[in-house]
Amino acid sequence: MTVAAQEAPMTRTPPLSLMYPLMAYDLDHLTAFGEVVRELSLERLYMGQSVLVDTHHAFAHLAGRGIRVPVGTSVALTALRHPLDAAIQARSLALLTGADVVAGYSTGDPAFVTALRGAPYDSPRTAVAEYLTVVRGLLDGESVDFQGRYVRVDEGLPQVPHPPVSLGVGVLRPRMAYTAGQVADVAITLLTPATHLRDRIVPALARGAASRDRAVPGVTSIVPCAVRRPGRDPRRLAFAAHELHLGGEHYAAMLRLAGLDVDAADPWAGAGVLVEGGVFAYGTPDELADQLTGYREAGATEIALSCAGVLLTEGLDAALADVRAIVGAMQDRAVRRADEGPGFCTSSHPELS
Repeated sequence: MTVAAQEAPMTRTPPLSLMYPLMAYDLDHLTAFGEVVRELSLERLYMGQSVLVDTHHAFAHLAGRGIRVPVGTSVALTALRHPLDAAIQARSLALLTGADVVAGYSTGDPAFVTALRGAPYDSPRTAVAEYLTVVRGLLDGESVDFQGRYVRVDEGLPQVPHPPVSLGVGVLRPRMAYTAGQVADVAITLLTPATHLRDRIVPALARGAASRDRAVPGVTSIVPCAVRRPGRDPRRLAFAAHELHLGGEHYAAMLRLAGLDVDAADPWAGAGVLVEGGVFAYGTPDELADQLTGYREAGATEIALSCAGVLLTEGLDAALADVRAIVGAMQDRAVRRADEGPGFCTSSHPELS
């Protein structure tokens, strides 16, 4: 079953996942995140592109240590791998973990693409669409003959039974959301205000899906967050976590489109805007539960908690303490609302509960 097909009724809080917000290097740290996913019965463990220990290899390491939790890439960069190898890597994770996988992709920064390919993608949307089309065909057992603008392949993979692999696209703005609606199972967002999700991203996903007569993809929103505690400065936490994102014009442009006054030349000021605008969620566990519920109401079908700011400034134990507090608040809220019907879902994988 794909991520889109697992979508819960709008009255439910979406499944909660956990983002490992660093490149994989300290595998004991990563293991601790995996153990929390298992302990709290969260949906899955996400990680972005790592060029230290490769993301897929790091997840395979976890499985080898006996932590066979569902995983997802959020996101892997298309320029680093041919789609054939991407399909092999995604399927390998499904086989090694014994669980469904979310394989999310993005074209990444144009300068990085140029460094690898000699030129940027003239059309990142076309590049993503071709990439996912080929990966999906290979995973579905097809012998793929595809001669596109950016992707060329005439090959297939030996077929073996494996848990499902859902394909994701990193989405910032409506045009890429439209493309994701055409080819993906899930759109993956980061630093996206709930209003931007509701007013622009989700409608564009629906339009893209309608253009191909297919199901609307799910939405995984990676939400940066921290619990209000004595001595903490939320702006400092937001800056520690997202200085590089705030200095990138593509993120700044998305935030401006969402109505936030962000200038890529001043990431420190941008960090303050993230806090003031609620994009960096900060407050008591109950207040954070309110903000996360707002993402569900905006159209998110899964929320991945990212405590990067706390991890980078206070360390592993403090970050995971925040995760436990936030998840606990969501569980308490579900108990209080039990009379209203289904309310809280940490995971759609009952075997982890």
